[in-house]
Amino acid sequence: MIKIAVLVSGSGSNLQALIDANLSGQIVGVISNKPEAYALQRAKTAGIETAVIEHKQYPSREAFDDVMHQKLLDWNVDLVVLAGFMRILSARFVEAWQGKMVNIHPSLLPYYKGMHTHQRVLNTGDVLHGCTVHYVTAELDAGQALTQAVLKVKADDTVDSLANRVHELEHLIYPQAVEWICNGTIQHTPQGVLFRKKTMNEPIQFCKF
Repeated sequence: MIKIAVLVSGSGSNLQALIDANLSGQIVGVISNKPEAYALQRAKTAGIETAVIEHKQYPSREAFDDVMHQKLLDWNVDLVVLAGFMRILSARFVEAWQGKMVNIHPSLLPYYKGMHTHQRVLNTGDVLHGCTVHYVTAELDAGQALTQAVLKVKADDTVDSLANRVHELEHLIYPQAVEWICNGTIQHTPQGVLFRKKTMNEPIQFCKF
């Protein structure tokens, strides 16, 4: 059984979606860099071990990541899931978990990498928006995309309304992508990412118009 650790900084709604999904893998631990993160309470309610590792207590990003890395090793983790983890990870940490770490980003990658995606979509007048689950690489929001959910931008959408609608889609496609990794439907191999034993060139898309 795949052992999963979830990294969080905030309320943990994506963590809750993963817990509720009854994955074939097991969430063995939740790490937060913020002791006040409500996600920790969600984990405790579900009987999942938690660890608080405050980044402010370490002299460098690498030192913080090293402690986090060791905790993941202690838990014998196979897959790291970033769920609202508001820290840029060091290249050394990312390399150590290459092919074993996924993130969800609120845009249809490769478009709108980085921050403020909803505002940027509204500014450019895009018709479509959504979210993407992808493998984490050293380059920001550039790893292989696994799943995407697509919605149509409404004429009266605001940053907040778009954020809320996209968030709902995150709760659908993140557990799906993680489950596919857990059950071997998605595999990260030296030859590339495979979906049902075939090379995955495009993310699996879910549309909600």
